[in-house]
Amino acid sequence: MRHPFRRKNLSLRLLPAYALAIAAFALARPTPLSFALGSPLVALGAALRCWGAGHLVKNDLLSVAGPYAHLRHPLYAGTLCLALGFGVIADGWALALVVGGFLPVFFLYYFPYKERIESARLELRHGPDYVEYRDAVPALLPSLARFTPTAGSATGERWSFERLRENDEHGTLLGIGLALVLLALRPLLTS
Repeated sequence: MRHPFRRKNLSLRLLPAYALAIAAFALARPTPLSFALGSPLVALGAALRCWGAGHLVKNDLLSVAGPYAHLRHPLYAGTLCLALGFGVIADGWALALVVGGFLPVFFLYYFPYKERIESARLELRHGPDYVEYRDAVPALLPSLARFTPTAGSATGERWSFERLRENDEHGTLLGIGLALVLLALRPLLTS
């Protein structure tokens, strides 16, 4: 079994994201109500990421099954749900930090950059199949209509736990669990 934490997650370019997470934790003042309100968003984000990672066949095939039939970036959409959910759980200034810090950086820098790079790579690799997919499927807000490819290299691969592990999503799940435990213990750490 591969190690659940990916080496690329220790990159210096992620330092601002980790600093933001540490600051949000330091400002966190979770309550039973904030947990009740934020936990469904965290669960939705984790489920969406797992669903997507279990269908994703990186590089070799154009994944259009599962959540990819409804939105192009289920992992990013899941990450947004997680960030908002953790912000709601953390409450107060931590929520303001997520909304005022994370969301603008995500929507103004990170997502446009990744969308441009990934789209160019997928279009180069899959040609008209990807163009058809990109033109038919929204990026982050799911469509009720299911995309069905006309032909080509697109895949309708079934969800698999092995693919989830190959995409290192189990490390994300461990991180989500750890963050929830730390936020639950936060009131004890500040008293």
